[in-house]
Amino acid sequence: MKESYRKGLASHPDPESCAEDGDTLGEALTGAHTGQLSSSENSVSPACRPGSLQGKATSEVPSDREAPQDAAESENLSMCGNSMHENRETPSAPRSDDLGRLEKDDHNANMHADGGSDGPIVPGKRANKGGTPPLAESVEGRGTAEGNAFRLTTYRTQSRKGVSIELEGVRRVASRDKEVRFTSLLHHVTKSLLGVSYQALNPAAVPGVDEMTWEEYGRGLEDRIKDLHHRVQSGTYRAQPSKRIYLPKPDGRQRPIGIAALEDKIVQQAIRTVLEQIYEEDFLGFSYGFRPARSQHNALDALTMAIRYRKVNWVLDADIRGFFDNINHEWLIKFLEHRIADKRVIRLVKKWLRAGVSEDGEWSRTTIGTPQGAVISPLLANVFLHYVMDLWIHQWRRRYASGDVIVVRYADDFVIGFQYRGDAERCLRELGSRMQKFGLTLHPEKTRLIEFGRFAAPNRNRRGEGKPETFNYLGFTHCCGTTRRGAYKIARITVAKRMGAKLREIKAELRKQMHAPIHVQGQWLRRVVQGWLQYHAVPGNYARLEQFCTAVSRLWYWTLRRRSHKARTRWNWTRLRPHLKRWFPKVQILHPYPEQRFRPLTPKAGAV
Repeated sequence: MKESYRKGLASHPDPESCAEDGDTLGEALTGAHTGQLSSSENSVSPACRPGSLQGKATSEVPSDREAPQDAAESENLSMCGNSMHENRETPSAPRSDDLGRLEKDDHNANMHADGGSDGPIVPGKRANKGGTPPLAESVEGRGTAEGNAFRLTTYRTQSRKGVSIELEGVRRVASRDKEVRFTSLLHHVTKSLLGVSYQALNPAAVPGVDEMTWEEYGRGLEDRIKDLHHRVQSGTYRAQPSKRIYLPKPDGRQRPIGIAALEDKIVQQAIRTVLEQIYEEDFLGFSYGFRPARSQHNALDALTMAIRYRKVNWVLDADIRGFFDNINHEWLIKFLEHRIADKRVIRLVKKWLRAGVSEDGEWSRTTIGTPQGAVISPLLANVFLHYVMDLWIHQWRRRYASGDVIVVRYADDFVIGFQYRGDAERCLRELGSRMQKFGLTLHPEKTRLIEFGRFAAPNRNRRGEGKPETFNYLGFTHCCGTTRRGAYKIARITVAKRMGAKLREIKAELRKQMHAPIHVQGQWLRRVVQGWLQYHAVPGNYARLEQFCTAVSRLWYWTLRRRSHKARTRWNWTRLRPHLKRWFPKVQILHPYPEQRFRPLTPKAGAV
């Protein structure tokens, strides 16, 4: 049966109009202000706008079922593309002038298949001669293919990540129609996808409460995946509590981390793969955190280019206090239901949110927040901030800002640049009120409004206020500087506190390995220094890189001299230099300039 397109959360032309169903729900999507969101994300292609939606699961079709005589006469139309492998949300009847184009698109999509089939195929060709009974044999159907259970029919996407053709169909529909609610998604969590999700996990990760390691689970993997798939599809799957551990933060505090059980990680990874096909088409361009083909350096390059080439004179450096620990479950589910109408997927998310945590063998209930460290948490966090902040700030700068406004967000850390101070102060006030409506608060110590940009230094010198202030973002201190020719530039150097904390960590580990062989210590130090350089070796940070390597070499020198009384005289710099040359990587800049690497990753709302 077809499900009529009910007028609900996603049946409005834009998120703002959802306020018709209640003032609170309207505020959840766009804030207290009403009106049309003037954003290019809400433009919908008319070729795929449904009048009614029908959710269908990919299921096995009997081989003796009569094939439809004509695409326009079929009562089981698939979604745009008309492919038997892409039965999801679908218009009740596509326009007749689009059928040829849709069939052509489906043919082009299937040409990338590797020849395998995950289910039986119904013959689509009639007998050559008519008659009852037919005078000629009809084309025979093809049964279920045999082969590797974890093999997916995939092709390469622009992000260089292989996804199945069925999931690519979900992405196409999500891109064409921003109002579609996906009523049937769980059938995409196949045994093949669960197997691929298992392979995507970190084999060296710490086990959760089940004490099951990645290698141990791999023994008899096919039977385990088959049993897990049955429990997920039948609804008997139960989420286990997260194991609570604490990791030290650079400021000396402890960061709580929740480690999920291995089977929970596998299912979360599979659900994340499915949901990413939808939300990667919804997220705005200035969101960089925990997304495919995006990294911290992409966010840093976007911020540098925006401040240099846009009219930015004031910078709001903001941070949300305890974001992962204060995500409201009710609001999160409402935001998910804006696009996800499959109650089975929503039920899985609720199970993970309410599974609780286990600390020192004691279980405690979780009524708010998501486990920081779970596989699904980054996606849920991005969905939450997409509706709470991204859509709101993108609307605000179009409606109320007098000058240019740029935004760069990585998870819960974001920077907003303004042309005028009045816009910055107003945005800070309204953003704080916006966060409080959903149980979040801006960190008072980490949220600052500073004068920063091309004209900051001359203006402050004219007022006798000294050098412009600096701000820290993603491990780098951003400073206003000049080139050798006197042109304006943004200097990015490693945050001093973060480097100091790393050196203290290296010192403590060297004391533990004090009596280990030299080559063992050298191999460990090479991994540590190389990892540090791979992240911090950006243009303009060469002096801080040399400072770090020099400090590490001195720590190693003093550690070796403390091994014994004789070592104080045996170990000197002349003897240590060959080991430094052998084990320490060469200090050099590894990242290109922002002008060379930065490209707007998506035209939606721009990259800033």
